Amino acid sequence: MKKINKISFSALLLLIVAVSCNNVKRTRGYTYMPDMADSRAYETYSVNPVFADGQTNRPSVAGTVKRGEVLPFHIPVDEVGDTTNYFASRSVKNPLPALNEVDLKEAERLYLINCAICHGTKLDGNGPLYKGGDGPYPAKPATLVGDAKYESMPEGQMYYSLTYGKNLMGSYASQLQSKQRWMVIAYVKSKQNPVQTTTAADTAAITKN
Repeated sequence: MKKINKISFSALLLLIVAVSCNNVKRTRGYTYMPDMADSRAYETYSVNPVFADGQTNRPSVAGTVKRGEVLPFHIPVDEVGDTTNYFASRSVKNPLPALNEVDLKEAERLYLINCAICHGTKLDGNGPLYKGGDGPYPAKPATLVGDAKYESMPEGQMYYSLTYGKNLMGSYASQLQSKQRWMVIAYVKSKQNPVQTTTAADTAAITKN
């Protein structure tokens, strides 16, 4: 009898499992914490109804300090048609110490990802978007190496342009942290003013003269 009961129970259990497997559940039931199940965030660059202009990609809120912030940039963006703050930014110095080899390599990587598409891998303004005039962008971007205007541009002014955008170049404040922006500028300056290696022969010639 006990053996028959065990067989019956096993058969019943298998039947329940089989029925359960065939009954596909189409609803997930109740969600205890919907914010964890369904993200309420908007994708970067997507259109959303939160702001009047429909833009998701926005600069930092005034007065806040983002993660990785080196020093708050105290110069605000100019009003349309004004350049007072842009020229005032010339006095701001790069707060980072001289980049070591590892940091300089990282700065180069950041430049290639964010800037080279316009300014080119050689910083000659001939990136894929311009492509010698054959690219989709008709106007040549700034020649960062080889143009006296940009080679003499102070670091603070470059930072202003990276942070707020300038002319046809948009802001990179959301793509690059404050420290990363200064690193990119340090990389550009290292290419504009490469360190000259003085040989023993050069030193002897200088001493002789």
